[in-house]
Amino acid sequence: MAVSKIDGAGLQKLKTIEEAQATVQSIHGHVERMAMEVKNQRGTGVIPQQIKRIASPLQGQLKGQFGIIADQVSAMILTLGRGGSDQLRVRAMRECVAQIRQALDIAAFKVEEQHTITDEGPAGAAPAAKPA
Repeated sequence: MAVSKIDGAGLQKLKTIEEAQATVQSIHGHVERMAMEVKNQRGTGVIPQQIKRIASPLQGQLKGQFGIIADQVSAMILTLGRGGSDQLRVRAMRECVAQIRQALDIAAFKVEEQHTITDEGPAGAAPAAKPA
C-alpha cells in the first residue's frame, strides 16, 4: 500500500505558510477595526502604523521562499502610506489581504503537490487492487 508524506523542505515551507496565514489573520483584524473607525467617521489613529509594524516582518519571512507573495505584502505596505480618503485605503487594504490569503492558499497547495513523496511499501509486495 502506498503511503504519501511530505519531505523536509516541504514541511518547512508549509510551516512558513501557516505562520504567514496567522499573521495575515491579525492584519485582517486590524483592517476591519480600521474599517469600523472609518464607518463611524472617526480617525484611524495609529491603526495604519500597527498594520505596517505587523506586515514588515511578514514580508521578510516570506521573501526567501515565496518572493511573489512577499512582493504583494510590500505593495500592501506601500498602499497604506499613500494619501487619499480613508474609505479608499480600507477598500485597498481589504483587497490586498484577500490577494495575500489567496496566494498563500495556492502556495500551500503547490507545496503539497510538489513535495509529496510516495512510499510504495516493502519490495515484492503485491499492489493493492483498484476498484473498478
